[in-house]
Amino acid sequence: MPHRANRSEKESDMTTKIQTVLMTGKTHTTASRRDGAARREDRVDIRMSTPGKAGNEIALEAIPLHPTAEQLFAGAWSACYTGALGVAAKAKKVALPRDMSVDVEVDLGQTGDAYFIQARIDVRMPGVALDLAQAIAHAAHEMCPYSKAVHGNIDVATNVIAEETLAA
Repeated sequence: MPHRANRSEKESDMTTKIQTVLMTGKTHTTASRRDGAARREDRVDIRMSTPGKAGNEIALEAIPLHPTAEQLFAGAWSACYTGALGVAAKAKKVALPRDMSVDVEVDLGQTGDAYFIQARIDVRMPGVALDLAQAIAHAAHEMCPYSKAVHGNIDVATNVIAEETLAA
């Protein structure tokens, strides 16, 4: 059974709560990041949802689409944070599961006349003990440049989902 832990990475009361969410950029990043696709050094393939579209998914593959800033930020943060998870896990001598994933949602919102962003991060580490998965997720935030850049500036909620392996 999956075990969940919610932990807010917000350490400061300086962040402002969003009253109205105007749009959300969402990304899903897997441990391999490539899902078996051939890698081309001069190209990046990004798949993300588009607010208000049927099917709610677009793929950026050699087509000059215009993703939102929230989608791009979520995608860059997700890729960087996933890499940091790998470094943190290696430092703890833990192999990340192949089905490990990170979902980042970045909201653009408004409070009064001011605009703000906030984020939610879901980290899935099936087969890793919850306390260990939480420690890896926290260590990754400590080293990821995107996590460090937003620390104390925006509201960030990190949800770690792990499924402990049952002993035989």
